[in-house]
Amino acid sequence: MMLQIARTAATALRRDRGALLLSFVLPVAFFSIFAVIFGRRDTTPRIGVIVVDQDRSPVSEGLVEGLRGESLTVRTRGAPGPGATEVDYTAEAAEAAVRAGEAPVAIVIPRGFADRLASLGTGEAGVAIQLLRDPSDMVAPQVVAGLLQKVAMTSVPELMLERSSGLMEKYLGGLTAEQRRRVDDRLGSLRARRASGSPIRGAGGDLLVSIATRDVVGTGKRHPMISFYAAAIGVMFLLFTASGAGGSLLDEVESGTLDRVLGTRVTVGSLLGGKLLYCTALAFSQLLVMFLWARAVFGLELLPHLGGFVVMGLATSFAVGAFGMLLASVCRTRAQLSALSTLLVLVMSSIGGSMFPRFLMPELMQKAGLFTLNAWAIDGFTKVFWRDEPVVALWPQVLVLVAAGTVLFAGARWLARRWETS
Repeated sequence: MMLQIARTAATALRRDRGALLLSFVLPVAFFSIFAVIFGRRDTTPRIGVIVVDQDRSPVSEGLVEGLRGESLTVRTRGAPGPGATEVDYTAEAAEAAVRAGEAPVAIVIPRGFADRLASLGTGEAGVAIQLLRDPSDMVAPQVVAGLLQKVAMTSVPELMLERSSGLMEKYLGGLTAEQRRRVDDRLGSLRARRASGSPIRGAGGDLLVSIATRDVVGTGKRHPMISFYAAAIGVMFLLFTASGAGGSLLDEVESGTLDRVLGTRVTVGSLLGGKLLYCTALAFSQLLVMFLWARAVFGLELLPHLGGFVVMGLATSFAVGAFGMLLASVCRTRAQLSALSTLLVLVMSSIGGSMFPRFLMPELMQKAGLFTLNAWAIDGFTKVFWRDEPVVALWPQVLVLVAAGTVLFAGARWLARRWETS
Protein backbone atom coordinates (compact mmCIF):
# COMPACT_ATOMS: atom_id res chain seq x y z
CA MET A 1 0.00 0.00 0.00
CA MET A 2 2.79 2.44 0.88
CA LEU A 3 4.62 1.64 -2.35
CA GLN A 4 1.43 2.29 -4.30
CA ILE A 5 1.01 5.67 -2.63
CA ALA A 6 4.62 6.58 -3.36
CA ARG A 7 4.21 5.51 -6.99
CA THR A 8 1.07 7.62 -7.34
CA ALA A 9 2.86 10.69 -5.91
CA ALA A 10 5.80 10.17 -8.28
CA THR A 11 3.44 9.94 -11.26
CA ALA A 12 1.72 13.17 -10.22
CA LEU A 13 5.09 14.91 -9.95
CA ARG A 14 6.14 13.66 -13.38
CA ARG A 15 2.94 15.01 -14.92
CA ASP A 16 3.31 18.41 -13.21
CA ARG A 17 6.12 19.87 -15.27
CA GLY A 18 6.26 23.02 -13.18
CA ALA A 19 6.81 21.16 -9.94
CA LEU A 20 9.29 18.86 -11.67
CA LEU A 21 11.23 21.89 -12.91
CA LEU A 22 11.39 23.45 -9.45
CA SER A 23 12.42 20.16 -7.86
CA PHE A 24 15.48 19.52 -10.02
CA VAL A 25 16.42 22.43 -12.27
CA LEU A 26 16.25 25.23 -9.69
CA PRO A 27 18.62 23.59 -7.15
CA VAL A 28 21.13 22.79 -9.90
CA ALA A 29 20.93 26.34 -11.27
CA PHE A 30 21.53 27.88 -7.85
CA PHE A 31 24.34 25.49 -7.06
CA SER A 32 26.05 26.38 -10.35
CA ILE A 33 25.76 30.12 -9.77
CA PHE A 34 27.17 30.08 -6.24
CA ALA A 35 29.82 27.54 -7.21
CA VAL A 36 31.07 29.98 -9.83
CA ILE A 37 31.03 32.86 -7.32
CA PHE A 38 32.65 31.10 -4.36
CA GLY A 39 33.96 27.74 -5.54
CA ARG A 40 37.01 28.71 -7.60
CA ARG A 41 39.76 30.80 -6.14
CA ASP A 42 41.21 31.61 -9.56
CA THR A 43 38.03 33.51 -10.46
CA THR A 44 38.48 36.11 -7.72
CA PRO A 45 37.89 39.47 -9.42
CA ARG A 46 40.81 41.81 -9.91
CA ILE A 47 40.21 44.98 -7.95
CA GLY A 48 40.29 48.19 -9.95
CA VAL A 49 42.44 50.91 -8.42
CA ILE A 50 43.41 54.36 -9.65
CA VAL A 51 46.99 55.43 -8.90
CA VAL A 52 48.16 59.04 -8.97
CA ASP A 53 51.95 59.38 -8.96
CA GLN A 54 52.71 62.96 -7.97
CA ASP A 55 56.35 62.17 -7.17
CA ARG A 56 57.43 60.90 -10.60
CA SER A 57 60.59 59.33 -9.18
CA PRO A 58 62.13 55.92 -9.95
CA VAL A 59 61.06 54.82 -6.47
CA SER A 60 57.41 55.82 -6.92
CA GLU A 61 57.39 54.32 -10.40
CA GLY A 62 58.77 51.10 -8.94
CA LEU A 63 55.95 51.12 -6.39
CA VAL A 64 53.37 51.50 -9.18
CA GLU A 65 54.94 48.66 -11.16
CA GLY A 66 54.90 46.51 -8.04
CA LEU A 67 51.17 47.13 -7.68
CA ARG A 68 50.64 46.09 -11.30
CA GLY A 69 52.16 42.73 -10.43
CA GLU A 70 49.49 42.07 -7.80
CA SER A 71 45.85 41.06 -8.22
CA LEU A 72 44.90 44.62 -9.14
CA THR A 73 43.81 46.42 -12.28
CA VAL A 74 45.91 49.58 -11.99
CA ARG A 75 44.82 52.66 -13.93
CA THR A 76 46.97 55.77 -14.06
CA ARG A 77 45.30 57.47 -17.01
CA GLY A 78 41.72 58.40 -17.76
CA ALA A 79 39.83 60.29 -20.46
CA PRO A 80 38.64 63.76 -19.37
CA GLY A 81 35.64 63.62 -21.69
CA PRO A 82 33.98 61.77 -24.59
CA GLY A 83 36.37 61.26 -27.46
CA ALA A 84 39.28 62.88 -25.63
CA THR A 85 42.70 61.31 -25.36
CA GLU A 86 43.68 59.79 -22.03
CA VAL A 87 45.65 61.92 -19.60
CA ASP A 88 47.27 61.12 -16.27
CA TYR A 89 44.92 61.20 -13.33
CA THR A 90 45.22 64.09 -10.90
CA ALA A 91 44.33 63.72 -7.25
CA GLU A 92 41.11 65.66 -7.86
CA ALA A 93 40.16 63.52 -10.88
CA ALA A 94 40.90 60.31 -8.98
CA GLU A 95 38.70 61.44 -6.08
CA ALA A 96 35.89 62.31 -8.50
CA ALA A 97 36.22 58.89 -10.15
CA VAL A 98 35.90 57.09 -6.82
CA ARG A 99 32.94 59.26 -5.89
CA ALA A 100 31.26 58.39 -9.19
CA GLY A 101 31.81 54.65 -8.65
CA GLU A 102 34.36 54.18 -11.45
CA ALA A 103 36.77 52.56 -8.97
CA PRO A 104 36.40 51.53 -5.31
CA VAL A 105 39.74 53.00 -4.25
CA ALA A 106 42.44 55.42 -5.43
CA ILE A 107 46.06 55.77 -4.28
CA VAL A 108 47.83 59.14 -4.28
CA ILE A 109 51.64 59.00 -3.98
CA PRO A 110 52.68 62.47 -2.70
CA ARG A 111 55.42 64.68 -4.06
CA GLY A 112 58.76 64.13 -2.36
CA PHE A 113 57.95 60.50 -1.66
CA ALA A 114 61.42 59.21 -2.61
CA ASP A 115 63.29 62.06 -0.90
CA ARG A 116 61.43 61.52 2.36
CA LEU A 117 62.10 57.81 2.16
CA ALA A 118 65.79 58.62 2.19
CA SER A 119 65.42 59.45 5.88
CA LEU A 120 64.62 55.79 6.63
CA GLY A 121 66.69 54.71 9.59
CA THR A 122 66.95 58.19 11.12
CA GLY A 123 63.95 57.69 13.36
CA GLU A 124 61.55 59.82 11.30
CA ALA A 125 58.01 58.68 10.71
CA GLY A 126 57.10 56.71 7.63
CA VAL A 127 55.89 58.36 4.45
CA ALA A 128 52.11 58.78 4.21
CA ILE A 129 50.35 57.66 1.04
CA GLN A 130 46.75 58.80 0.66
CA LEU A 131 44.14 56.13 0.05
CA LEU A 132 40.76 57.43 -1.15
CA ARG A 133 38.02 54.86 -0.74
CA ASP A 134 34.36 54.19 -1.37
CA PRO A 135 33.21 52.52 1.87
CA SER A 136 30.25 50.82 0.15
CA ASP A 137 32.84 48.29 -1.04
CA MET A 138 34.05 46.97 2.29
CA VAL A 139 36.58 44.53 0.81
CA ALA A 140 38.53 46.42 -1.86
CA PRO A 141 40.08 49.13 0.38
CA GLN A 142 41.31 46.52 2.86
CA VAL A 143 42.85 44.40 0.11
CA VAL A 144 44.48 47.37 -1.61
CA ALA A 145 45.92 48.69 1.66
CA GLY A 146 47.44 45.29 2.43
CA LEU A 147 48.91 44.90 -1.05
CA LEU A 148 50.28 48.44 -0.90
CA GLN A 149 52.11 47.66 2.32
CA LYS A 150 53.39 44.41 0.85
CA VAL A 151 54.79 46.09 -2.27
CA ALA A 152 56.29 48.95 -0.24
CA MET A 153 57.88 46.58 2.25
CA THR A 154 59.39 44.29 -0.37
CA SER A 155 60.45 46.54 -3.25
CA VAL A 156 60.91 50.15 -2.13
CA PRO A 157 63.87 49.60 0.30
CA GLU A 158 65.80 47.82 -2.42
CA LEU A 159 65.10 50.64 -4.88
CA MET A 160 66.12 53.25 -2.33
CA LEU A 161 69.42 51.52 -1.58
CA GLU A 162 70.25 51.12 -5.24
CA ARG A 163 69.39 54.77 -5.85
CA SER A 164 71.44 56.00 -2.90
CA SER A 165 74.50 53.94 -3.83
CA GLY A 166 74.27 55.17 -7.40
CA LEU A 167 74.16 58.79 -6.28
CA MET A 168 77.16 58.27 -3.99
CA GLU A 169 79.18 56.76 -6.82
CA LYS A 170 78.19 59.62 -9.13
CA TYR A 171 78.77 62.60 -6.84
CA LEU A 172 81.21 61.35 -4.15
CA GLY A 173 83.72 59.52 -6.28
CA GLY A 174 82.50 55.97 -5.80
CA LEU A 175 82.46 53.45 -2.97
CA THR A 176 85.32 51.57 -1.43
CA ALA A 177 85.53 47.83 -1.81
CA GLU A 178 84.29 47.38 1.77
CA GLN A 179 81.41 49.80 1.23
CA ARG A 180 80.44 48.08 -2.01
CA ARG A 181 80.50 44.70 -0.25
CA ARG A 182 78.19 45.99 2.48
CA VAL A 183 75.81 47.48 -0.07
CA ASP A 184 75.72 44.22 -2.00
CA ASP A 185 75.13 42.26 1.21
CA ARG A 186 72.28 44.59 2.16
CA LEU A 187 70.76 44.35 -1.31
CA GLY A 188 70.96 40.57 -1.13
CA SER A 189 69.21 40.59 2.24
CA LEU A 190 66.47 42.89 0.95
CA ARG A 191 65.93 40.74 -2.14
CA ALA A 192 65.72 37.62 0.02
CA ARG A 193 63.08 39.27 2.21
CA ARG A 194 61.19 40.41 -0.86
CA ALA A 195 61.18 36.85 -2.21
CA SER A 196 59.88 35.52 1.11
CA GLY A 197 57.33 38.31 1.53
CA SER A 198 58.73 39.31 4.93
CA PRO A 199 58.05 42.97 5.85
CA ILE A 200 60.94 45.41 6.06
CA ARG A 201 60.67 47.98 8.82
CA GLY A 202 62.38 51.23 9.57
CA ALA A 203 64.07 52.40 12.73
CA GLY A 204 62.11 51.64 15.88
CA GLY A 205 60.06 48.98 14.07
CA ASP A 206 57.80 51.47 12.26
CA LEU A 207 56.41 50.46 8.90
CA LEU A 208 58.21 52.05 5.99
CA VAL A 209 55.04 53.51 4.50
CA SER A 210 52.01 54.73 6.39
CA ILE A 211 48.61 55.00 4.73
CA ALA A 212 46.18 57.84 5.36
CA THR A 213 42.71 56.58 4.46
CA ARG A 214 39.87 58.97 3.64
CA ASP A 215 36.27 58.27 2.65
CA VAL A 216 35.21 60.33 -0.36
CA VAL A 217 31.57 59.27 -0.51
CA GLY A 218 28.89 58.39 2.01
CA THR A 219 30.30 60.58 4.76
CA GLY A 220 27.75 61.71 7.31
CA LYS A 221 25.20 59.03 6.43
CA ARG A 222 23.76 57.32 9.49
CA HIS A 223 22.86 54.06 7.79
CA PRO A 224 24.84 54.01 4.54
CA MET A 225 23.82 50.55 3.28
CA ILE A 226 20.09 50.71 4.02
CA SER A 227 19.29 52.11 0.56
CA PHE A 228 21.26 49.30 -1.10
CA TYR A 229 19.37 46.58 0.74
CA ALA A 230 16.02 48.32 0.20
CA ALA A 231 16.64 48.44 -3.55
CA ALA A 232 18.17 44.96 -3.80
CA ILE A 233 15.44 43.17 -1.85
CA GLY A 234 12.72 45.43 -3.21
CA VAL A 235 13.46 44.69 -6.87
CA MET A 236 13.53 40.94 -6.25
CA PHE A 237 10.10 40.95 -4.66
CA LEU A 238 8.75 43.34 -7.29
CA LEU A 239 9.62 40.71 -9.90
CA PHE A 240 7.68 38.09 -7.94
CA THR A 241 4.72 40.44 -7.54
CA ALA A 242 4.66 41.42 -11.20
CA SER A 243 4.78 37.76 -12.21
CA GLY A 244 1.84 36.98 -9.97
CA ALA A 245 -0.13 40.03 -11.11
CA GLY A 246 0.49 39.13 -14.76
CA GLY A 247 -0.84 35.68 -14.02
CA SER A 248 -4.33 37.14 -13.75
CA LEU A 249 -4.36 36.90 -17.54
CA LEU A 250 -4.05 33.13 -17.30
CA ASP A 251 -6.85 33.02 -14.74
CA GLU A 252 -9.07 34.90 -17.18
CA VAL A 253 -8.14 32.49 -19.95
CA GLU A 254 -8.96 29.41 -17.85
CA SER A 255 -12.26 30.85 -16.62
CA GLY A 256 -13.37 32.02 -20.09
CA THR A 257 -13.46 35.66 -18.97
CA LEU A 258 -10.87 36.68 -21.55
CA ASP A 259 -13.05 35.54 -24.46
CA ARG A 260 -15.95 37.62 -23.16
CA VAL A 261 -13.73 40.67 -22.67
CA LEU A 262 -12.29 40.37 -26.18
CA GLY A 263 -15.82 40.08 -27.51
CA THR A 264 -16.31 43.73 -26.61
CA ARG A 265 -14.33 46.67 -27.98
CA VAL A 266 -11.32 45.75 -25.85
CA THR A 267 -8.35 44.53 -27.88
CA VAL A 268 -5.51 42.34 -26.68
CA GLY A 269 -3.15 45.31 -26.94
CA SER A 270 -5.30 47.56 -24.77
CA LEU A 271 -5.86 44.69 -22.32
CA LEU A 272 -2.12 44.11 -21.95
CA GLY A 273 -1.56 47.85 -21.67
CA GLY A 274 -4.06 48.10 -18.84
CA LYS A 275 -2.49 45.14 -17.06
CA LEU A 276 0.95 46.74 -17.49
CA LEU A 277 -0.33 50.01 -16.03
CA TYR A 278 -1.71 48.13 -13.04
CA CYS A 279 1.51 46.17 -12.49
CA THR A 280 3.59 49.36 -12.75
CA ALA A 281 1.43 51.17 -10.22
CA LEU A 282 1.46 48.19 -7.85
CA ALA A 283 5.24 47.82 -8.08
CA PHE A 284 5.84 51.53 -7.48
CA SER A 285 3.51 51.47 -4.48
CA GLN A 286 5.46 48.57 -3.01
CA LEU A 287 8.76 50.40 -3.51
CA LEU A 288 7.33 53.52 -1.93
CA VAL A 289 6.12 51.62 1.13
CA MET A 290 9.48 49.89 1.52
CA PHE A 291 11.47 53.13 1.33
CA LEU A 292 9.04 54.94 3.63
CA TRP A 293 9.53 52.12 6.13
CA ALA A 294 13.29 52.42 5.72
CA ARG A 295 13.02 56.15 6.40
CA ALA A 296 10.81 55.77 9.45
CA VAL A 297 12.63 52.86 11.10
CA PHE A 298 16.22 53.02 9.81
CA GLY A 299 16.67 56.72 9.12
CA LEU A 300 17.00 56.53 5.32
CA GLU A 301 17.30 60.03 3.82
CA LEU A 302 14.36 59.82 1.44
CA LEU A 303 13.11 63.41 1.14
CA PRO A 304 16.43 64.92 -0.09
CA HIS A 305 16.49 62.26 -2.82
CA LEU A 306 12.79 62.18 -3.63
CA GLY A 307 13.23 63.20 -7.29
CA GLY A 308 15.78 60.49 -7.98
CA PHE A 309 13.66 57.92 -6.14
CA VAL A 310 10.58 58.73 -8.23
CA VAL A 311 12.49 58.52 -11.52
CA MET A 312 14.22 55.25 -10.65
CA GLY A 313 11.08 53.84 -9.04
CA LEU A 314 8.92 54.45 -12.10
CA ALA A 315 11.55 53.10 -14.52
CA THR A 316 12.07 49.98 -12.40
CA SER A 317 8.33 49.42 -11.91
CA PHE A 318 7.68 49.71 -15.65
CA ALA A 319 10.42 47.18 -16.45
CA VAL A 320 9.29 44.59 -13.90
CA GLY A 321 5.66 45.07 -14.95
CA ALA A 322 6.58 44.31 -18.56
CA PHE A 323 8.55 41.30 -17.34
CA GLY A 324 5.39 39.99 -15.66
CA MET A 325 3.38 40.51 -18.85
CA LEU A 326 5.93 38.56 -20.89
CA LEU A 327 5.90 35.61 -18.50
CA ALA A 328 2.11 35.52 -18.53
CA SER A 329 2.12 35.51 -22.34
CA VAL A 330 4.74 32.76 -22.54
CA CYS A 331 3.05 30.36 -20.12
CA ARG A 332 -0.08 28.35 -20.74
CA THR A 333 -1.13 27.64 -17.15
CA ARG A 334 -0.64 29.03 -13.68
CA ALA A 335 1.52 26.04 -12.78
CA GLN A 336 3.90 26.82 -15.64
CA LEU A 337 4.00 30.49 -14.63
CA SER A 338 4.77 29.65 -11.01
CA ALA A 339 7.65 27.38 -11.95
CA LEU A 340 9.16 29.60 -14.64
CA SER A 341 8.84 32.85 -12.66
CA THR A 342 10.43 31.32 -9.56
CA LEU A 343 13.34 30.00 -11.59
CA LEU A 344 13.95 33.22 -13.53
CA VAL A 345 13.47 35.64 -10.64
CA LEU A 346 15.78 33.77 -8.29
CA VAL A 347 18.48 33.36 -10.95
CA MET A 348 18.23 37.03 -11.97
CA SER A 349 18.37 38.12 -8.34
CA SER A 350 21.38 35.95 -7.55
CA ILE A 351 23.54 37.22 -10.42
CA GLY A 352 22.02 40.72 -10.50
CA GLY A 353 23.08 41.71 -7.00
CA SER A 354 19.90 41.28 -4.97
CA MET A 355 21.34 38.37 -2.96
CA PHE A 356 25.06 39.12 -3.11
CA PRO A 357 26.88 42.35 -4.10
CA ARG A 358 28.04 42.21 -7.69
CA PHE A 359 31.39 43.88 -6.99
CA LEU A 360 32.41 40.79 -5.01
CA MET A 361 31.61 38.43 -7.87
CA PRO A 362 34.05 37.21 -10.54
CA GLU A 363 34.29 39.48 -13.56
CA LEU A 364 32.31 37.10 -15.76
CA MET A 365 29.43 37.04 -13.28
CA GLN A 366 29.50 40.83 -12.99
CA LYS A 367 29.08 41.11 -16.76
CA ALA A 368 26.33 38.50 -16.73
CA GLY A 369 24.51 40.53 -14.10
CA LEU A 370 24.13 43.40 -16.58
CA PHE A 371 21.58 41.26 -18.43
CA THR A 372 19.22 41.47 -15.43
CA LEU A 373 16.83 44.20 -14.36
CA ASN A 374 18.14 43.88 -10.80
CA ALA A 375 21.63 45.14 -11.59
CA TRP A 376 20.50 48.29 -13.39
CA ALA A 377 17.89 49.13 -10.76
CA ILE A 378 20.34 48.65 -7.88
CA ASP A 379 22.99 50.75 -9.63
CA GLY A 380 20.48 53.54 -10.14
CA PHE A 381 19.28 53.59 -6.55
CA THR A 382 22.91 53.49 -5.39
CA LYS A 383 23.60 56.61 -7.44
CA VAL A 384 20.64 58.35 -5.82
CA PHE A 385 21.03 57.46 -2.16
CA TRP A 386 24.73 56.63 -1.80
CA ARG A 387 26.55 58.85 -4.28
CA ASP A 388 24.07 61.76 -4.06
CA GLU A 389 24.17 62.18 -7.83
CA PRO A 390 21.59 64.40 -9.59
CA VAL A 391 18.64 63.01 -11.50
CA VAL A 392 20.33 63.70 -14.84
CA ALA A 393 23.11 61.24 -13.92
CA LEU A 394 20.55 58.40 -13.88
CA TRP A 395 20.07 58.40 -17.65
CA PRO A 396 22.03 55.16 -18.34
CA GLN A 397 20.03 53.14 -15.82
CA VAL A 398 16.69 54.72 -16.78
CA LEU A 399 17.40 54.25 -20.48
CA VAL A 400 18.23 50.55 -20.07
CA LEU A 401 15.23 49.84 -17.83
CA VAL A 402 12.76 51.67 -20.09
CA ALA A 403 14.23 50.04 -23.20
CA ALA A 404 14.12 46.61 -21.56
CA GLY A 405 10.53 47.16 -20.48
CA THR A 406 9.55 48.24 -23.99
CA VAL A 407 11.16 45.16 -25.57
CA LEU A 408 9.60 42.84 -22.98
CA PHE A 409 6.15 44.32 -23.52
CA ALA A 410 6.52 44.08 -27.29
CA GLY A 411 7.40 40.41 -26.87
CA ALA A 412 4.37 39.91 -24.65
CA ARG A 413 2.11 41.57 -27.23
CA TRP A 414 3.49 39.37 -30.02
CA LEU A 415 3.01 36.18 -28.02
CA ALA A 416 -0.50 37.20 -26.98
CA ARG A 417 -1.70 36.91 -30.60
CA ARG A 418 -2.79 33.37 -29.83
CA TRP A 419 -5.67 34.75 -27.76
CA GLU A 420 -6.93 36.75 -30.74
CA THR A 421 -7.15 33.65 -32.92
CA SER A 422 -8.27 31.12 -30.32
